[in-house]
Amino acid sequence: MLSFIVRPYEPADFDILYAIDRACYPRGIAYSRRTLRNYLSPANADCLVAQAKPRSGGEIMGFIIAVAEGCEAHIITIDVAEPHRRSGVGTALLRAMEERLALRGTRRIALETATSNEAGVAFWQRHGYRLAGVLRGYYLGRIDAYWMLKTLGETN
Repeated sequence: MLSFIVRPYEPADFDILYAIDRACYPRGIAYSRRTLRNYLSPANADCLVAQAKPRSGGEIMGFIIAVAEGCEAHIITIDVAEPHRRSGVGTALLRAMEERLALRGTRRIALETATSNEAGVAFWQRHGYRLAGVLRGYYLGRIDAYWMLKTLGETN
């Protein structure tokens, strides 16, 4: 039984999400306050938050942001606080977001992840995302990223 819930983002969550993002990514890759707000503000943006149940402290453990346009969506980020990694939080966030996107008519989801992020690449592949290309210098002009895709409804 999960000791957390996945729920929609609320504006009061912003400072905690910002802090989690700063802890998850190095300087220059972590989002500024302005950039994070910009990703959360469009009408086609969706954000889900994993929060510990009150008896477990009620802390926010992670979040996922995606934007959808027609039948395509893009995962902006998935961030899970260090103490909660490898506990099912990322998988729960991703599954819930994929379900929401599918209900909105999304057929294909794209994302980017650093080629050096072995754990991240393995996570995405485990969830049915496939390598579609390499984006040279995607992060900070010097770190390559994989462009990954998943077609919803296909079996993993």
